Amino acid sequence: MKKFSHPLMDNNFTSSDIFEVNKILKKKNIVLTQSKKVEELEKKWSKWLGVKYSTFVNSGSSANFISILLLKILNKKKTKNEIIVPTLTWVSDINSIIMNGFKPVFVDVNLENLSMNTDQVIKKINKKTLAVFITHAQGFNGLNSNILQVLKKKKIHLIEDVCESHGAYFNKKKLGTYGVISNFSFYYAHHMTTIEGGMISTNDKKIYELSKILRSHGMVRESKNKNFEKKMINKYKELSPKFIFLYPTLNFRNTEIGAAIGINQLKSLDTNNLKRTKNFEYFIKYLDNTKYWNNFDLRGSSNYAFPIILKTNNFTKRNNFEKTLIKNNIEFRRGNAGGGNQLRQPYLKEFIKNINFKQFKNVEKIHFFGYYIGNYPSLKISKIKQIVQILNQISF
Repeated sequence: MKKFSHPLMDNNFTSSDIFEVNKILKKKNIVLTQSKKVEELEKKWSKWLGVKYSTFVNSGSSANFISILLLKILNKKKTKNEIIVPTLTWVSDINSIIMNGFKPVFVDVNLENLSMNTDQVIKKINKKTLAVFITHAQGFNGLNSNILQVLKKKKIHLIEDVCESHGAYFNKKKLGTYGVISNFSFYYAHHMTTIEGGMISTNDKKIYELSKILRSHGMVRESKNKNFEKKMINKYKELSPKFIFLYPTLNFRNTEIGAAIGINQLKSLDTNNLKRTKNFEYFIKYLDNTKYWNNFDLRGSSNYAFPIILKTNNFTKRNNFEKTLIKNNIEFRRGNAGGGNQLRQPYLKEFIKNINFKQFKNVEKIHFFGYYIGNYPSLKISKIKQIVQILNQISF
C-alpha cells in the first residue's frame, strides 16, 4: 500500500507547456530573450485581467520593486514618504518600500480574509501617506467599498499585490484592476506559472512605459514611445541614442520560453481556479470548527493554498499538531503567507523599533498558530477527505 503523503506543491508544468517550449527551440535563428512572445503574453494577460497594459518581468518580487520605484519617480511631494502595508505579506513588498527610501507603516490583518484591517489603514492615513500597498493573500479579496472611497477622496495611491490571488474578484471586477499598479507572480506553485516570473499591470500609459524602461536597465528605447525617445535623444545629444539610461535600475526581463509557457498556462487558468475554489470550499466545510477557524470570507476568492488557523493558544498542543502532520507526510508552512508577522523578522530591526505586538493580535495569532497546506487543481476530493480526517482526529 502506497504511503500517504501530501506535498505543498504539485507539478504545475504540463506536457503541453513542454510542447510549446519545444516549438520555440526548433525554430531557426531563434531569439530566446525578451521578444515577440513576451509581447504576446503581455497583451493576452491584459485582456484576461481587464486592464490596458502589462509588463512581464522575471519574478513577482521584481514586479513589487519596480512598482514602488515607479511611485518614487512619479512622486512630486517628497514629504509624502509613507506607505501603509499589512503585517502578513511577502518580504519583497516591504523590502521594495525600504529599498526605495520609503517608510513602511504596518497594520494588523483580519482572520476572515488574511488581508489588512482597512479600519486601521484609514486611521493611520496622514499627510505623509503616499500609498497603500495591499496584499490579497492566499486567494482572498482584501478590498471593500469603504477603503476604495477613502483612498480616492484623499488621493492616495492603491498598489495591489495579487501574487497569490489570480482570478479573485471584488464587485465583479478582478483584483488587480483597482490599483493604479498591480503585481502578479507566476512562481512555480501559483495559479499559473512561467516557472519564475511576474507581471506589472496598469491602466496608466505613462506608468506602463516607465515600467518597461525600469525593467531593462533604465534604457529609454525600451519604452517603445518614439516621441519620448526622440525627445530624450535631443536632450542628451552627447550620448549614443541606443544607450541612454534614465534611472538607476537593473535587468528584470524575462524570456521567450517563460512567455510561451505563460501563454499556454493562461488557457486553463479559469478552469483551474474553479477547481482550486471547489477544493477549498470542501476543505472548510468538513474541517472541525471546534478546533480550527473556518469563518473565512469566500466571496470572490480564488484559493491558492488551504489556510489553517488553530483555535488553541497552547504551544504544546500546537507542537502536537505539527508532529501529526509530519508523521502523516503532510507538508506545511507555519505563519501562513510569508512566514507570519513581518515585524518579527530580523531585516526590519534597524527600521522599526519599540514594537508593541499586542497591537497586532490577529497576525500574532497567525504567526504562532496559523498554517497553510497545499491545494492544486489535480487534488482529488477523496484525498481532501483523508487530509480533513487526519486533521479532525488531532487532539487539542
